[in-house]
Amino acid sequence: MARPGVAARVASVLALALLAACAPLPLAADREPPQVTDTGFEASGRLSARRGSDGITAGFEWLHTPLADAIGLATPLGQTMARLEGNADGAAIMLPDGKTSTARSFDALTEASFGVPLPVSGLAWWIRGAPRPGSAFAVERDARMRTSVLRQDGWEIVYAYADETSVQPRRLVLTYPDVEVRVVIDQWRGS
Repeated sequence: MARPGVAARVASVLALALLAACAPLPLAADREPPQVTDTGFEASGRLSARRGSDGITAGFEWLHTPLADAIGLATPLGQTMARLEGNADGAAIMLPDGKTSTARSFDALTEASFGVPLPVSGLAWWIRGAPRPGSAFAVERDARMRTSVLRQDGWEIVYAYADETSVQPRRLVLTYPDVEVRVVIDQWRGS
């Protein structure tokens, strides 16, 4: 006959196992390496970013190479708001009045300049539907095996495509605990 303490412990373990079996499974990290190589691209479109009551709406033109990025931002009416340039050594923003600010990264620079940290280093990959190399991620794919949801670096990116045959995302909604960034890609050239 089993001792009462042992029976209670076995029952507790079985109950925990049953509860665990009923719990939803977390997304498994997609272990495949990114299928996108960093060969560069040119993109233009619109973006909006919001953190609490701070926000920005802009048109953008982005030239990305494996070694550097140059991003032009304009108001919805086409007036230049800023030009951002950056590489592994840091980032700079040039304003129309001639003022220039620098920072160690695009994230720090955009937060200081606009009040919202735009994750440019991750976005260079995420805009292509691929995870940023060197960081854990989870991915959900649609029926055509295109990325539909990507979670990485605390961000969740939800993708929409122009039609059933498109391989390049047309819209992205990026969310972080208190930040939302929406990107619409109007023109795309590159990988």
